[in-house]
Amino acid sequence: MDRVDVSICVNGRDERRTVEPRRRLGDFLREDLGLKGTHLACGQGACGACTVIVDGKPRLSCLTLAAQADGSQVRTVEGLASGGELSVLQACFQRAHALQCGYCTPGFLMALTSLLECNPKATDEEIEEVIDGLICRCTGYLPILQAAKTARDILSRLTPE
Repeated sequence: MDRVDVSICVNGRDERRTVEPRRRLGDFLREDLGLKGTHLACGQGACGACTVIVDGKPRLSCLTLAAQADGSQVRTVEGLASGGELSVLQACFQRAHALQCGYCTPGFLMALTSLLECNPKATDEEIEEVIDGLICRCTGYLPILQAAKTARDILSRLTPE
């Protein structure tokens, strides 16, 4: 089978690899780059656990090929903390106990990060819409929703008008 060269900037680091054309982005991140934070659960795009940010937009890494991300900027959950400090959203998740087993948490964090970076003053409905596309089997959604709204409130105060 032919292989393709991909060049992807992941969490600020340029990564170049030769991969099979059908290699999923999630497998590329986990197996080729050792970034285990992206979780592959359903493999069908139904749960959102594998969500990453590609060029500023949330993408399901189980349905995106590594070759499709060639030339892109990709952020994973490992890229959220900076200098050992959790992001505002991560800290809010921690304070609200918005996780139990944690398997879905990276997907929630990445989808909500994408929303709040684009719109730090997102409405409750916009936050709920993002969460509606993700599945958590442990916590229920109230702590997740509370954490997202708290992060939104903090970020909106930090964002100039």
